[in-house]
Parts: sequence; C-alpha cells; structure tokens
Amino acid sequence: MSPETKEKIEKILKENNVVLFMKGSASFPQCGFSARASAILQELGVTFHGVDVLEDPEIREGIKAYGNWPTIPQLYVKNELVGGSDIMMEMYESGELKDVFQ
Repeated sequence: MSPETKEKIEKILKENNVVLFMKGSASFPQCGFSARASAILQELGVTFHGVDVLEDPEIREGIKAYGNWPTIPQLYVKNELVGGSDIMMEMYESGELKDVFQ
C-alpha cells in the first residue's frame, strides 16, 4: 500500500466515528455482504460514513492491508476494525454490536 493510500484511509477514519468500507453505497449496495452490513447499521440507527471501494481501487486493496482483513465490507468504529458482515451479523444477533455504539 502506498503512503498516500494509507494517509487517505487514516484521514477517513479520523474524520468519521463509524466507517463502513463497502461495495457500493448505503442506498445502492453492490454486493449482498455490503447490503447486509449496511442494513444492520441502519437497523441499529447508527449514522455511518460509507466508502465505496469500487470507486477507488487503491482504497479497495489498501483497506485490506491496513486492517489485515481480506474481505469487503469492513466496519471501523472509532478507528478500530470491528470486522466484516459475518462478524457484524453475529455481534448484532448477540446484542454485542449495539453495545459498541453506546
């Protein structure tokens, strides 16, 4: 990952408490996993900043390296990687995810 890409990712994370790196947007997700992740956050009433990785190939590959997480979507809360849609779903079902936003 280039230093510029790392800087861009860190700037996004610093400026937003909740960030979902996803394929597409919250209103028009481009994959089922991104749709599920976005829907979970909306169900919890969480305001989040969505980053469409399809618009920026450097961010798409860079975020995988940045968080050492191989798949998209990726949820970050206060600069910390929470995980992808499967982890989000498990945490949502157990009530843990709601606690993350308290």
